[in-house]
Amino acid sequence: MEKIKSASVVGLGKLGASMAACFAKSGIKTVGVDINPRSVEAINSGLSPVSETDLALYISKYTNNLTATVDYEDAILQTDATFVIVPTPSEDHGGFSLKYAKEAFKRIGKALRKKNCFHLIVMTSTVLPGGTELSLLPILEKASGKECGRHFGLCYSPEFIALGSVIRDFLAPDFVLIGEHDNRSGQMLEEFYLNVCENNPPFARMNIANAELTKMSINSFMTMKISFANMISGICENIPNGDVDKVTKAIGMFGGAGKSMTGGLGYGGPCLPRDNLALSFLAAKVGMETVLPAEIDKFNRSIPDRLADKVCEYVAPNETVCILGLSYKTGTWVTEESQGISLASILIQRKRLVKAFDPLSKDSIMSKLKDSVNYPIDISEAISNVRMIIVTNPDPFFLNLHEYHEHISENTLVLDVWRYLPKTELIKRGFNYLSMGQSKDNKKASKILKAINQ
Repeated sequence: MEKIKSASVVGLGKLGASMAACFAKSGIKTVGVDINPRSVEAINSGLSPVSETDLALYISKYTNNLTATVDYEDAILQTDATFVIVPTPSEDHGGFSLKYAKEAFKRIGKALRKKNCFHLIVMTSTVLPGGTELSLLPILEKASGKECGRHFGLCYSPEFIALGSVIRDFLAPDFVLIGEHDNRSGQMLEEFYLNVCENNPPFARMNIANAELTKMSINSFMTMKISFANMISGICENIPNGDVDKVTKAIGMFGGAGKSMTGGLGYGGPCLPRDNLALSFLAAKVGMETVLPAEIDKFNRSIPDRLADKVCEYVAPNETVCILGLSYKTGTWVTEESQGISLASILIQRKRLVKAFDPLSKDSIMSKLKDSVNYPIDISEAISNVRMIIVTNPDPFFLNLHEYHEHISENTLVLDVWRYLPKTELIKRGFNYLSMGQSKDNKKASKILKAINQ
């Protein structure tokens, strides 16, 4: 059985560059490929082409095993396997576009025509079931003049990672998903990942179409769990002494429920929303009558409105709120499908004044909200002269918020969406503490429960 001793990675964005750096760390001679000469030049200079946690460190440290080029042929002729991680943008109907992948596979196929030994191609970008074998494989075979399974191998193996922790997630995955055209290809890839991954993960090997569906299904299932936890959070706010953290922790103890989540804001980012909608699109195309993915998306988009309702109970029109943390999750500057951004937009529509502060994503926030909000330069300025502070990301950066108590106004409210701030310290320093997903014993909640239990 052939072994992968060298690899090329097509696409040097956040995921591709991180993947290449991880391969290099594992002692694999790695060649990055990108049509952007700036990305290529950065890697060849020992620099990171994009911003991602620990990526610059890995590239500089393992530069002896990592080079980059704009030449597909050069990269493929000197490596044993090629990993393709190019954009597959969402289309209006909910599916994924293969235009960038098709161009990459055409170039890879032309290079394979000049290669005499077996070469493995691994598609890692998210595609609809059938995309790899029915749309991309014919391009490879036509451009190369060779037969898959005989002259070259093909797998679909997406990563389950999150921006801000790509390298950590890649090196220590929960499991590795391999969709294989044939056993030879799948075995080569499994042995390769056993060398790269640091936690000896389990493997799930299957045909390519099932693997493509699995990738979408896992992300869509995550959206369902997040939405369920947020539904429980809303209920907990309306029962005496309700506490979503207590409930969801207990749910996680039940083996049939799997790892639990807790209520906060909804999901966002570049993966979960689009994969959930794509699954809905796929279900409709194969004749399945299902509203679940669409309803989950609808519920998720309603969460910022519910949070805005709570804010407006305490903050009058023309009073100021400060939103801390507007990226879609902690540890990244990405604001795509950010619920914090949605909340800011809703509050502006409701005539509240908004300050927006995030330790990483100021430029991205400004591109989304433009001149409709105030952009303080630091946290001290952010929390000065505001009626309410809303912490929408559980970022460690905000854990010492209580130390800035000298900058707050009398009776400043702090709304802790994820219930992670040091409540006692905040109250001691003069903040008025509120949370999502929790309630106190109150007459209204008791009255509702008494009525439904008659």
